[in-house]
Amino acid sequence: MNAIAERASGRGLFGTRRGRRLLNAAGAAAVVGLMAYALYQQHVVGLEPCPLCIFQRVAMIALGVVFAVAALHAPVGRGARVYGALGTVVALAGIGIAGRHVYLQNLPPEAVPACGPGLDYMLEVFPLTETLRMVFTGSGECAEIDWTFIGLSMPAWVLIWFVLLGALAVGANWGRVSR
Repeated sequence: MNAIAERASGRGLFGTRRGRRLLNAAGAAAVVGLMAYALYQQHVVGLEPCPLCIFQRVAMIALGVVFAVAALHAPVGRGARVYGALGTVVALAGIGIAGRHVYLQNLPPEAVPACGPGLDYMLEVFPLTETLRMVFTGSGECAEIDWTFIGLSMPAWVLIWFVLLGALAVGANWGRVSR
């Protein structure tokens, strides 16, 4: 399809395979930026991540991998929908983890669970299913709020980013594009 026909059809750049590639690359770049900021907060500022923070990071990295592979592959048709679905599933998992974290942070002080052992210790000593159960039931360290921006904690911002990036995964990979 030539450029005039693309503009007339309303697709423009983002109705093309190149546009799909750019949107997925933008999603991957956003994840790289978010992870760089998280690592800056950890290694320069000194904010140590709790177990739920670490799981959010894993989910964010997985979403970045989906975006990066989709950007490199830039398929059309069903292949693109697979990336959209994978991105959605990973984003939903991240939303669940971040949502649980925000919930723990908003509990009244008397309802906050007691602090548990560190994630490294739990992974060494307990089976994975038990470790996951202990992490998701939460601990006192996950309820602490060490950082805020415009009144929202870091897990709340991560939750927002998972929603936005999940929408991008669908938007970039679900629609039809011209070959």
